[in-house]
Amino acid sequence: MSNFHDPKAITLKRLRSISNLLDNAIPIPGTNYRVGIDPILGLIPGGGDTISAFLSAYIVLESAQLGIPREALMRMVYNIILDTVLGSVPVVGDLFDATWKANVKNIALLESHLASPIPSKKVDRVFIILLLVGLILIVMAISFLSVVVFRLLLGLFTGN
Repeated sequence: MSNFHDPKAITLKRLRSISNLLDNAIPIPGTNYRVGIDPILGLIPGGGDTISAFLSAYIVLESAQLGIPREALMRMVYNIILDTVLGSVPVVGDLFDATWKANVKNIALLESHLASPIPSKKVDRVFIILLLVGLILIVMAISFLSVVVFRLLLGLFTGN
């Protein structure tokens, strides 16, 4: 059977597309370097990093359904949390977002697992739910904190 009809291949292609959009969609003129919309979304205080993290969480969810092991899923979530935490720092965070490329790293983890001849134990649904709920709560807390800090900084500069 060709990869055209293989559900895993179709899912992997879709996840690569999302990863590419977030991390590599836009070429930087005059260089071989590319960035995605993740650092651009990060310019939106609070909301941009949240949107990116939710799209990244979708990659984790689909990876779990493809049978990636717990350790790899936890590494994927760590990559997203690090991207979100450091990405929420004004200016420096956007530079970090442009270089860290958590989604590219997560797709590499997924592809490594799918290429491995050693089958892994299927992750139970409760673990996946707890992992994703934990990720969402952390991302929401980071977003809330970044909005609070943004408002405080804005108040310092405007005198309000």
